[in-house]
Amino acid sequence: MNQTIAIIGAGNLGQAIAQGLLKNPDFRAEQLALTRRNTASLKEFEDKGVRVMQDNIRAIHDADLIILGVKPYNVKHILTELAPTIRREEQILVSLATGITLQEMEEALGFSMTTFRAMPNIAADIQESITCICHSGATTDQEKEIQELFDHIGQSISIDEGLMEAATVLGACGIAYVLRFMRAMIQGGIQIGFDSHTASQIVNQTVKGAAELMIKSKLHPEAAIDKVTTPKGCTIVGLNEMEHHGFSSSMVRGVLASFQKIEK
Repeated sequence: MNQTIAIIGAGNLGQAIAQGLLKNPDFRAEQLALTRRNTASLKEFEDKGVRVMQDNIRAIHDADLIILGVKPYNVKHILTELAPTIRREEQILVSLATGITLQEMEEALGFSMTTFRAMPNIAADIQESITCICHSGATTDQEKEIQELFDHIGQSISIDEGLMEAATVLGACGIAYVLRFMRAMIQGGIQIGFDSHTASQIVNQTVKGAAELMIKSKLHPEAAIDKVTTPKGCTIVGLNEMEHHGFSSSMVRGVLASFQKIEK
């Protein structure tokens, strides 16, 4: 990786991406600049050689790739601030903000340039994110370049822009849904006799194993469930009890509620 990268507004997601990039042996700390009002929270990055600053204009000056990690309500203001400095023919702009379209980004800039929207999740920190990407005006090589960048922090897929909000719910919000499920499973484990540490260890590996099973075997979840639900067994009793209390419907309703919040 030879690109110099500026992450503007390095909050939780921006820092997760930075952590993932720094774990790549082909990426040097001096290739990265991070900005935030409170730079004290970025000291660990500064100690590693990352350029840390408050000045967004200075951060993008030598950047090949500009990543906007700011809140959606700040995107247009930041783009207006950066526009006079951006080299539209040379730089690529990537926004991580939910709900701000590629067209709205270009309107805020006042000109057209190569722009992307990307939606990773906080597992970028350990290089296990899923990142959904769409673009405007990108060449095939540029699209490949951005996908390769996000592949360094997990996996990336290209989707239509109309699905970006849905991708936010399933990929970014979705990690919280899984963690809440895991917390509940740990609580159940404690109730049936395990200490919290042991319950966590069992649940963590069980969830990891389930995900790997789906990825490597390419099974439908129900096909895998059928393998462990023996007649009159304890698994089917537990599953049926969960469904009686609306487990699957609650998950679907949660996904839809998050999506409707974004759509408003």
